Amino acid sequence: MKKSLTLLLLFACLLACKNEVKSSPEKGIVTEEDLLDPSNKDLETIKEQSIAELKTKLVKDGYQVFDYVDEKTKDTTLMQQYFIAFLKRGPIRNQNEEEANRLQSEHLAHLGKMYELGYADISGPFGDDGDIRGITIYNVPTLKMADSLANADPMVKAGRLIIEVHPWWAAKGFPLR
Repeated sequence: MKKSLTLLLLFACLLACKNEVKSSPEKGIVTEEDLLDPSNKDLETIKEQSIAELKTKLVKDGYQVFDYVDEKTKDTTLMQQYFIAFLKRGPIRNQNEEEANRLQSEHLAHLGKMYELGYADISGPFGDDGDIRGITIYNVPTLKMADSLANADPMVKAGRLIIEVHPWWAAKGFPLR
């Protein structure tokens, strides 16, 4: 009897929970069903509000942004200005192997710190042995800030690398493919 009552109570709780998960736009609850339903207008409104809020925050924080409207699909994409730092071969490359290895470790630590602090979105070397050794994409509001962060790199301070920074526009939040 006790076991049956416990099972009945458990079943009632599960049913009650299942009914609470329904979409409720006025309460701001979005379910998995809502996400999978392409005709859900409430979800589209939530996305638009989120993008508008993001755009407002970016502008408030000093970032340059604009809306790009695709002529074919009429989709609007939020574009943001980033800064690409080209890390180029510097004039002082006569460090011994031990010093070069130490500088490389400090360089990688610096780039890791930039990523952890949210200043850099991606960094990496080029696959050839040209004068441009690699890039870092800085997600900061100004060229001055990107230049300052890039020039704080120990490899740059030692003269092994020099920096060339350029503004670059990309769609906010789009992943690499």
